[in-house]
Amino acid sequence: MVVEIIEILVLVLAIVVAFFLYKALKTATSLAINAVLGVLVLFAAKVLLGVNITITWVAVLICAIGGIFGALAIVALNYLKMAFV
Repeated sequence: MVVEIIEILVLVLAIVVAFFLYKALKTATSLAINAVLGVLVLFAAKVLLGVNITITWVAVLICAIGGIFGALAIVALNYLKMAFV
């Protein structure tokens, strides 16, 4: 059997697309996990510490990028009355 160049190119293209999809989904999954953990920390601070933080898309974005440390930064900024008041 003779393998044509087009078949080889399609195979290489499929491998490249699969690699980039894997990287993108891996990144999206870690961002989603960070966002959920960060929002849980904000909710726990709201319930346990009585902090009045509104959970907006900015807070969720900070939690997605920073994770638990981002949520702690939001709580600290709220205590200092600098942001998320």
